[in-house]
Amino acid sequence: MKFTLSWLKDHLETNASVDEIVETLTDLGLEVEDVTNPAQRLADFTLGKVVRAEQHPDADKLRVCTVATDEGELQIICGAPNAREGITVVVCKPGMYIPGLDITISVGKIRGVESYGMMASERELELSDEHDGIIELPSGAVGDKFIDWLAENDPSKVDTVIEIAITPNRPDALGVRGVALDLAARGLGTMKPAKTAKIDGTFDSPITVTIDDDTATDGCEVFAGRLIKGVKNGPSPQWLQDRLKAIGLRPISALVDITNFFTFDRNRPLHVFDADKVTGNLRVHRTAGGETLAGLDEKEYTFAPGMVVISDDTAVESIGGIMGGMSTGCTEETTNVFLEAAVWDHIQIAYTGRGLKINTDARYRNERGIDPAYNMQALDDATQMIMELCGGEPSNLVSAGQVPNVARAYPLDTDRVQSLVGMEIPAETQRATLTALGFVIEGDMAHVPSWRPDVRGSADLVEEVARIASLTKLQGKPMARPEPGLPAQILSPMQKREQIARRTTASLGYDECVTYSFIDKAGAELFGGGSDATMLENPISSEMSHMRPSLLPGLLQAAARNQARGFMDMALFECGAVFHGGEPGEQENLLTGILVGRTISKDIHGESRVVDIYDAKADMEAVLESLGAPTKLTFNRGTNGWWHPGRSAKVGLGPKKVLGAFGEIHPKVLDALNVKGPVAAFAVHVAEIPMPRKKSASKGAVLMADLQAVERDFAFVVDTSVEALTLVNAAAGADKALIQDVRVFDEFIGGALGDDKKSLAITVRLQPTQTTLKEADIEAVAAKIIEKVSKATGGTLRG
Repeated sequence: MKFTLSWLKDHLETNASVDEIVETLTDLGLEVEDVTNPAQRLADFTLGKVVRAEQHPDADKLRVCTVATDEGELQIICGAPNAREGITVVVCKPGMYIPGLDITISVGKIRGVESYGMMASERELELSDEHDGIIELPSGAVGDKFIDWLAENDPSKVDTVIEIAITPNRPDALGVRGVALDLAARGLGTMKPAKTAKIDGTFDSPITVTIDDDTATDGCEVFAGRLIKGVKNGPSPQWLQDRLKAIGLRPISALVDITNFFTFDRNRPLHVFDADKVTGNLRVHRTAGGETLAGLDEKEYTFAPGMVVISDDTAVESIGGIMGGMSTGCTEETTNVFLEAAVWDHIQIAYTGRGLKINTDARYRNERGIDPAYNMQALDDATQMIMELCGGEPSNLVSAGQVPNVARAYPLDTDRVQSLVGMEIPAETQRATLTALGFVIEGDMAHVPSWRPDVRGSADLVEEVARIASLTKLQGKPMARPEPGLPAQILSPMQKREQIARRTTASLGYDECVTYSFIDKAGAELFGGGSDATMLENPISSEMSHMRPSLLPGLLQAAARNQARGFMDMALFECGAVFHGGEPGEQENLLTGILVGRTISKDIHGESRVVDIYDAKADMEAVLESLGAPTKLTFNRGTNGWWHPGRSAKVGLGPKKVLGAFGEIHPKVLDALNVKGPVAAFAVHVAEIPMPRKKSASKGAVLMADLQAVERDFAFVVDTSVEALTLVNAAAGADKALIQDVRVFDEFIGGALGDDKKSLAITVRLQPTQTTLKEADIEAVAAKIIEKVSKATGGTLRG
């Protein structure tokens, strides 16, 4: 949105400088993108007077001029045909930058005669394309600033142009008057009364207007206009041309320029038809499809079914709210015009504009919203301007449809500014602010002006008050604690547990992934899902049709993408929800990690091996330990079908209380997901781990043993089917008070033991707490260990 400073001052009485206006606009939310101030590049130039003008001794077309300036008389060589004695000129002294020539002039010598500057033409100062002679001014004293002379005699030449960015919720700021209203509410000036007119028609319009029934509901709400006969179209006045040129528009003719003026001045797009080129009456309707129109941009458009257009009795003549047609456009020969103003449906405008790929100022405004209450008044105001500039006689108004009623009011709670924004603004100031913005305050109700479609509730009233008061005045204050002392923990116990799980897994060298909760049906079926209960009614794509039953599909797909790019060794994990059904309670949070490739990259100094089940087991145990899981766990077979049947296990507190699983992923699953294996993985049911009985913000006291620990080794011969964990648990249960740790350090299979036997060697660490252990005490514990292990495993102590 562009406008000039003088245009703004047509609506706003202000003495504020350009810098103050620019800063205030940005603070109000109308961000200034560019400011073009012609006066800046002309600030150094002053007026001078040619005292003498003599022929150059060595050039027929050059004259040696003596010019009176504020620094005395200067000798200047000039080749302009109008350089003569007695004229007032614009002097450019050595050291000044000439914008039209892009040079900085200096003292020079032309054909042997020195020149101390130049007298500028309009093109050299970028005032116009005129360069046939130097500037001659009809008035002005020697030494006056040229910009001061322009401001008084030709202000359009030094009129500042401001460009602001408009957010979609502020269509009111697409008119200069709307921008002025914001500045006035801030206190940067006072609003001037809007120029309005009351036009009484002298005859009935021979052109009538109608709206089809299928268009009136969601296409065009009101369509009005009048005929103006006997107009004389031609160039618009200079002030109007200057304003349109300043904002980048090309003046066309008075009739067209008037409609463009109202588009930017009041955010009110209008259109004029050459009434003599309209056949019959005008009708607003939807296209059947296939109709064509040559637009005012000289392009041919073909309409799809359902687009809203304006037609006469023979053909489509205009694209409703977007662009007129060439066949009924106004020219210099136009003598009778039909002026129309309408309120269009925003969505319909967007649909048609995007379908035809047309971007116009009219579409931009109609799509975002105009002031519907101004529709009829706009016709009178534009008619008045047409009559002033082009003459003519107006008819009575004709209209179809009804002006939409957008009246609404919301309660104004002046205390909400403090709670929503954190600013203290007196109630009277709030009411005065809203009144200045056009709201009508009745008691505690604020009636919204018709030009503010963005205000949709009481919170928006608070926003308006805070915006005008300036959010730069908002001061940061620390939030008061509701209770003295340490604040309560914000995270829930389960959120805290997930945080610990994430940090622990990351510390083990895993990279965290965040994958979609939606996967394809085939992928879901690989992991026990893919049923109708977890199918989405409106999926994003066919590859995201079901809720995931496991975190493994997303992690394995991420691994496949990395392998396709040459990254073969990786450790990935994710903590998130999985879904076993579509009802509440049929979802849970899991922590899942995968190991792919080798333990370390290829290295001549390191030992690299393929990851296996024991890597996943060790990492899972570390996660369980960080979450406070009991140390005594059971390991059972019978994992789900996507695990390798012989290289996986379930971990729990018993056969029914499962805390997780670990192992290698089944090769068929890896093949289906295009992952090069093997892949070791683990999954932890975060919510299944028992919560600690004692809840405290602090950790317990550290117990340090002050007596010497003792370690003893045992080797047992057991059947090959006996699990090492069974033996370890049996040994640990022999004396829970003394036995601190049991670990396996050796396994031997076959040989002299036979094919069905194996030897498991364990180290048992005894930690006394009362007295130093004697040999008899150690022997007694050893006997208990042998008894417990023999009873649990059927094994014997190896000789």
